[in-house]
Amino acid sequence: MRVAVVGATGMVGSKMLEVLEERAFPVTELLPVASERSLGRKLTFRGREWTVISADEAISRRPALALFSAGSAVSAALAPRFAAEGCFVVDNSSCWRMDPGVPLVVPEINGDALAPDRKIIANPNCSTIQMVMALAPLHWEWGIRRIVVSTYQSVTGAGQKGLVHLQTERAGGKGAHFVHPIDLNVLPHIDSFLPDGYTKEEMKMVNETRKILGDPGIAVSATTVRVPVVGGHSESVNVEFKSPINVDRARALMAAMPGVTVLDDPSNNVYPMPLYARDKDDVFVGRIRRDPSVENGLNLWCVSDNIRKGAATNAVQIAQLLLEKGYIG
Repeated sequence: MRVAVVGATGMVGSKMLEVLEERAFPVTELLPVASERSLGRKLTFRGREWTVISADEAISRRPALALFSAGSAVSAALAPRFAAEGCFVVDNSSCWRMDPGVPLVVPEINGDALAPDRKIIANPNCSTIQMVMALAPLHWEWGIRRIVVSTYQSVTGAGQKGLVHLQTERAGGKGAHFVHPIDLNVLPHIDSFLPDGYTKEEMKMVNETRKILGDPGIAVSATTVRVPVVGGHSESVNVEFKSPINVDRARALMAAMPGVTVLDDPSNNVYPMPLYARDKDDVFVGRIRRDPSVENGLNLWCVSDNIRKGAATNAVQIAQLLLEKGYIG
């Protein structure tokens, strides 16, 4: 299968190549696409060197699949051009997520949203993916009324520039990406602020959660925070349900969810941490406990590698599902 990776030289694009190889996705010809300054660069995939090419050249070769991780502006310009050639596009930017005609997919939750005539598919925001992975089985059981979430997001969520900023500060220099120092600090500021005081990142969690779970009535309040961590994103999640809950049942439902691992033994200091989630595909959940301040309330803590399940792995899983359904290949 001819597969294009748009943004192949970036942090997420590189991880997409890694996950495609790990999962033995049937790539017969790789079309790595990047910006003009990277044209001609060599990338290694499955022991072979592939040359970075332009988007125009990749489109002319009519790939069956294109994985995008190059930003919203690039996706807006190029995704329809790939799709017009019959290519399925899995886009990791925010460009298409809230388009009513574009599926927003976490395969374990709403893979049935894929269709042969929906060529552009949106990959959700990293912080949304890990939260809905934990909450979907609980929503199916009891119905979610309200979510209050605070995130603790890795610098890698800002890409290579965010990682370099932290590394530069730790080496005694001054970082150039974040508006304030990030080492020994936390920034309650991810993406730009909106007139109501929330950030775009926070509203992504609100709107994407409703779309993925198929329930526009779920109330969501999010506060997103950048922390000096590399391994992954962490989230403190408070959930209120429509029906009476059982904590042991909640723990069992999450443990049975594909792609979720429960680590919940606080008496032995067992709970999820980003240091140990790094380079893993699962969403890890712990600190599961009833919230006594509200009827049918539950608190939990979830952690996931934002570059893998939060981006590259989820995109490749979508591609695998397209293959399983016979839409490609």
